[in-house]
Amino acid sequence: MMAEPAGALGIHLRALIEDDDGATGQVVPDVRVGDPADRDAVSWLVDGADVVTFEHEHIPAATLEFLSSRLPVEPSGEALLFAQDKIEMRKRLTSEAIACPRWMTVADEASARQAFEQLGTPMILKVARGGYDGRGVGLVDSLEEVLEWLERVDGAPVLAEEAINFDREISVLQARSRDGEIVQWEVTETIQAHGMCDTCLVPARELSETLRAKALAVGREIATRLDVTGVLAVEMFVVGDRVLVNELAMRPHNSGHWTIEGAVTSQFENHLRAVLNLPLGETTLRQPAVVMANVVGADAPEPREAYAHVMRADPGAKIHYYGKGFRPGRKLGHVTVCSHDVENALERARAARDKLVADERTKQ
Repeated sequence: MMAEPAGALGIHLRALIEDDDGATGQVVPDVRVGDPADRDAVSWLVDGADVVTFEHEHIPAATLEFLSSRLPVEPSGEALLFAQDKIEMRKRLTSEAIACPRWMTVADEASARQAFEQLGTPMILKVARGGYDGRGVGLVDSLEEVLEWLERVDGAPVLAEEAINFDREISVLQARSRDGEIVQWEVTETIQAHGMCDTCLVPARELSETLRAKALAVGREIATRLDVTGVLAVEMFVVGDRVLVNELAMRPHNSGHWTIEGAVTSQFENHLRAVLNLPLGETTLRQPAVVMANVVGADAPEPREAYAHVMRADPGAKIHYYGKGFRPGRKLGHVTVCSHDVENALERARAARDKLVADERTKQ
């Protein structure tokens, strides 16, 4: 999704990809299959480049150190750590007095018992590194379950958090340039299903102007204090009159895919501008409301088989299909609808999305 704005600006992209049938390889011609731990592959990637950036956070520390000796790395390894490691993120945000759920590090039976005493039940457990889209996250209410977790991760520390009874979940998206310029998009309401983002609504519903301003201020503060370059997504819980930080992502993020049609400048273009230290683009909404619904593999034939039906039913629905290999539970694409109000956009985006998945299509 970064390829289109890069092409418009005449920016040459080179990518190191995991598989030869990956989505990036279908739209970026200058690619190579390789591992970020492979020094030769990484050297090829950055040969002649002005800057290197990341599509995900799971980059080995040794690779980041090697890259930083060759060219600008954006975001830096020092900043990226707080998106890579949930325990380090919680430590840093707590030291900066940024509100988060109550948390503890659990590494053995003694600390697990202490977590139950201090955090109560049920309790959320998260692997410190490598989890995404609900993977590596679980709700537990017994000591035995915690000890099973520790056994599965070979005793590596696990983040334990209080389970939050939140009013809604939101995401605050911002881009920050090397020089410290920051732009922010409208606060997004996110709705989860099966541990994965299902729908994004903009602007977030039933969010007071006070809470909206507070959430935007927290996003800006984190981007500045962590010295982030590029796009930063800050996922938060809204609890009464408070916002609590849940997760950080230092890259263009699924909760901001709506910006392609919904904002004057998308997160993908502003990420490119930020890491190249160019002036950042305007982020205002093109229409009063935008909704994005993710397309997730079901027991389905190819989603493209439903294109004609979806486009005929709603010519204003914009389909993005990533070209990934199909499997149930895999995020395959998204649908975006811009409208005069959120509820209308929500109904239309979900209707279009549902026509793309198997169980709905068989009813036509």
